[in-house]
Amino acid sequence: MNRRNFILFSALASGLSSVTPMAWALDFGKIMDAGKTLADAESISDDDLKSYFDQMTVHEDAQNQIAGPSTPHGKRLAKLTKGLSNYNGLDLNFKVYQTQEINAFAMANGTIRLYSGLMDEFTDDEVRYVVGHEIGHIQSGHTKARIQTAMRTSALKNVIAATDGKAAKLADSQLGDLFEKVIVAQHSQSNEREADDRAMDFMKTLKYAPEACVTALEKLDKLSGSGASWLSTHPSPRERADRMRTQLAA
Repeated sequence: MNRRNFILFSALASGLSSVTPMAWALDFGKIMDAGKTLADAESISDDDLKSYFDQMTVHEDAQNQIAGPSTPHGKRLAKLTKGLSNYNGLDLNFKVYQTQEINAFAMANGTIRLYSGLMDEFTDDEVRYVVGHEIGHIQSGHTKARIQTAMRTSALKNVIAATDGKAAKLADSQLGDLFEKVIVAQHSQSNEREADDRAMDFMKTLKYAPEACVTALEKLDKLSGSGASWLSTHPSPRERADRMRTQLAA
């Protein structure tokens, strides 16, 4: 047993000191399989991770009404993201979901989705801040790390084991569960700050109004009592706005 598998096995077995010898014998195989799936989740390739994100993208797009290119939201999105199909080596694709939710999300495969409710509340440069923030999550590897965690801890670990860590075709229910764990779950404060920092750099680099980073977060803070879903996954907009304000003169 190599050191990595020994560590995984030791962590799994640490709480089993009170288990009877017979029970230990019966569960030993399951424990070893669980250790294998943990290792598989760590070693899954970027191409296979992209396959899971691509499947999630198709699933979520099918669940939502997408603003067409001739709609007001579609035209505005095209204007605001012109020239951003590739940014700093990232291939990006953008769409708008026609819903009154104030929300946005990104995936490691370059998917960025804005909700029409958010676009209706924000100015052009405030929307650009959101785009820069979501690009920041991709650049920082946040969603990649989250999918690896989800695959170590969810029922999907059995899927990974069955395919020797290779990407499998997931059922709709599995894709929905993965989306909840990877995209909907709350980001850490450190992740939000890192994405905000990258958003500020994005705004300054592309000559957009950087103060929109502050006004967008202040607007989100005022909307905090409206049940805006974006706020439930993005903590402390007021604190983040104050932090962004200190960067305006930098």
